[in-house]
Amino acid sequence: MGGFQIRNMTPDDRDDVARLIFHGTNQYYVSIGRQPIFSGDELSPAVMFDVYEQIDPGRGIVAVDDASGQIIGSCFVHPRETHFSLGIMNSHHEHFGRGVARALLKRITDDATAAGKPVRLVSSCFNLDSYSLYTRAGFVPFATFQDMILHVPEGGLEVDPPPGIQVRDATLDDVSAMAALEEEISGITRIGDYRYFIGNDDRLWHVSVIDAADGLSGFLVSCGSEALNMLGPGVARTEDEAAALLRAELDRHRGRTPVFLIPVGCGRLVRQLYAWGARNCEMHVAQSFGPAQTPAGVVLPTFLPESG
Repeated sequence: MGGFQIRNMTPDDRDDVARLIFHGTNQYYVSIGRQPIFSGDELSPAVMFDVYEQIDPGRGIVAVDDASGQIIGSCFVHPRETHFSLGIMNSHHEHFGRGVARALLKRITDDATAAGKPVRLVSSCFNLDSYSLYTRAGFVPFATFQDMILHVPEGGLEVDPPPGIQVRDATLDDVSAMAALEEEISGITRIGDYRYFIGNDDRLWHVSVIDAADGLSGFLVSCGSEALNMLGPGVARTEDEAAALLRAELDRHRGRTPVFLIPVGCGRLVRQLYAWGARNCEMHVAQSFGPAQTPAGVVLPTFLPESG
């Protein structure tokens, strides 16, 4: 079938990458007997391209077929202060077996190794091909999450907030405290992300925080995108604080059904969410190529941008 080349994404790749994500991801979910994850316009996943381009212009990579010039694989890459984060990866189903995903991954791990940083990602536990791709390359799982969804009534979430915990809207003055808290809990920081979320120039994001005597005890972001309505990223020192943040952000998405990832070890938080009406829809595992701190609190990851 000939060869292919790996290169960085350009703005002209936007629609082709969106179509690859739309059809590749949906085909996978149908293959395991589930409903397609993306609906409607095949360009709806372009929101992913747009978000990564705003934060890290030109850092995503694509595989281009030598013969046809077609984009046959793509992956978003997000360098941060403490690590590289690997976003959604897709390869074209007609080109399986050519080593496209393996080549994309090697480019990313080589770049991160040269920068002296680990690579982090969150991958589906259902997709064993994906899981095997990463673990064969040297990634090691370090945390497991259950994906949950909850339909928020039009009138709002009909549950009382946890007593004694005050949640407020974040401001740009909170960025340093958000970084300090996430480094304490997860061992990572991503200051550019925090500024992007709070600035909310594309009107997709909201951030809630909980104050503490030494800065913050928790924060949680939510995304109102039509293609990916999701809560995260976020961290909290306790399960009660995580519940307060989840309630606050869920209530902002009335009439919708956001998805959110909860650490499987947070049994009390999981039971609380079941009581609110949440149900499971998938499972994901956090993996790292290089060292990763064991979480020292509640971590609530996301896929846009990948939080690792």
